[in-house]
Amino acid sequence: MKKSELIFSFLLVPLDFIMIILAGVSAYYLRFTALATEIRPVIFSLPFSEYFQILLLIALAWVIIFSLAGLYNIKGLRSLSQEFYSVILACSTGLMLIVVLIFVFRELFSSRFIVLAGWALAIVYISAARIIIRSIQRFLLSRGVGVHKIVLVGDSKTADILVHEFSVRKNLGYEIVKRLKDFSLETESGLSEYLKTGQVDEIMQSDPNLSKAEMLRLFDFADENHIIFKYVADLLGAKVLKTEVTEIAGLPIILVKETPLDGWGRIIKRIFDIVFSLIFIIILSPFLIIIAIIIKLDSRGPVIYKNERVLKSGAFKLYKFRSMICQHCVGDEYGKAEALELEKKLIEEKNTKNGPVYKIGDDPRLTGVGKIIRRWSIDELPQLFNVLIGQMSLVGPRPHQPREVAKYERHHKKVLTVKPGITGLAQISGRSDLGFEDEVKLDSYYIENWSLRLDLSILLRTPLAVLRKRKVE
Repeated sequence: MKKSELIFSFLLVPLDFIMIILAGVSAYYLRFTALATEIRPVIFSLPFSEYFQILLLIALAWVIIFSLAGLYNIKGLRSLSQEFYSVILACSTGLMLIVVLIFVFRELFSSRFIVLAGWALAIVYISAARIIIRSIQRFLLSRGVGVHKIVLVGDSKTADILVHEFSVRKNLGYEIVKRLKDFSLETESGLSEYLKTGQVDEIMQSDPNLSKAEMLRLFDFADENHIIFKYVADLLGAKVLKTEVTEIAGLPIILVKETPLDGWGRIIKRIFDIVFSLIFIIILSPFLIIIAIIIKLDSRGPVIYKNERVLKSGAFKLYKFRSMICQHCVGDEYGKAEALELEKKLIEEKNTKNGPVYKIGDDPRLTGVGKIIRRWSIDELPQLFNVLIGQMSLVGPRPHQPREVAKYERHHKKVLTVKPGITGLAQISGRSDLGFEDEVKLDSYYIENWSLRLDLSILLRTPLAVLRKRKVE
């Protein structure tokens, strides 16, 4: 472990403590500002000296919570979104602690404003402080301070990619000081001499096709010389990163998991979907009613259009605001033979996508209102009700029609592992402009690497993706 990493991780502890204290003090004085007292007069007595003593104890408890939440783990730099998510989660846990203390000791705090303002300000202050610290750390890495010096072993395309990435992205914190094509006995002897320079922190095996003898010798060499050993997984290893090991009759049995959305992951995601779909429905209900009225006034036909989409367990009716002239609607309830024939013709003439799925560019069937709600993805808001009843998720792969799924190749079917989503990694990465194969790759990555943090990140990035202009409307 590099000394600079230890120093920065250590600095985060007192820095977080100070930011929590600062947030608490700011919340206290905000409560007594003219604006706050005009809205709600102060009817409690809480001297600052007494409040500050309680604040010190709470700040200490919060730092302990932060530690348990992994905010001080030394595992390299997190992305800013991961850092922000971790801070929100830890601060919210700390807020729950205060709520419990208020319930047990009723006189601990008499102001809900101070509690909520302190929580919000703590998130802002701590996040800002960590952004500054991480920015300094990345700057130093780009200047060579705290960089991990590695010996790269392997003569493959993977090794070439790593060489390029480490040389271009200096803030990753890696520098290749020596590259070996293999790990023969002669190479091992030469590396032993090189270690005497003290310029090696890690050995990274970048060629999964090294012989078994070489791999074992390389691992033993790193272990003997107390050097960190890393390796790039082969194709099978990359596919089975999510595993669980059990024992049967004394033999290790490895279970390859399709997705972290097994077990508790599935339960947590479902609770998340129910809570947030309800919140969105309540907040957006006036807007949904207005859109429904506009659609009804604009053209004849139903407000909601139902279209069949595929789940792993079967099919379901997906809800959308109707955006087409009614006699051109294609569906179980209002579809007509001529409408299907027209759609088939438009797909042949105006399809902008390759593979099983289709996208009709400049669709003549759209109404005036339909063009607007399609452009801003407003037509998809009724899918919140699909989420609430459990047919969809807020975040997941794009839902596809049975005729599209029927054309899937074997590797495409992985996207059916989880429920489809209103938004997803593929949607925010290119909306409908992505090719189908790229879409499948992104959805497969999401399925294999799901986390609540990833869902939140995708939801937060969705508005920006909607605002971004598409190549095909």
